[in-house]
Parts: sequence; C-alpha cells; structure tokens
Amino acid sequence: MNWLTALSTLFRPQPRTAEQRARELLRAVDAGGLPLNVAVVNHIARELGLDVSRKARMPETIERIRKVMAAR
Repeated sequence: MNWLTALSTLFRPQPRTAEQRARELLRAVDAGGLPLNVAVVNHIARELGLDVSRKARMPETIERIRKVMAAR
C-alpha cells in the first residue's frame, strides 16, 4: 500500500449508521422538512428493525421511527 492509498483510506468518510440516519431524518422533519422519498424512510425503519409494509403511510412510519429512537 502506498502512502496516497493510506491517506485516502484514513480520510474516507465512514458510512452512517441507521441510528444516525434516523436522527437526521427526525431533525429534518422537526425543522419543518418533508421527506420526498418514501422508500428511504422505509429503509431506515427496516434498518432499525421495524416491519414496514410498502403501503405504509409515511407519517405513521416516521412516528414509529421516533418511538424506536426515543427508546434508545
């Protein structure tokens, strides 16, 4: 491994965890934002261990995510 590869590995951003993504989602919603992609919200919920139907309403899913994050 050369020094350039080592440096790029050192400064590469780490992937966000499901908890980090959920906190970011909830902060955005609380600030008045509205998620545009239902699939992303459902994916975050599934990563947190929730069973989510593809037909689930987004506000309900967000509230379920909020409950899971409050328990952590």
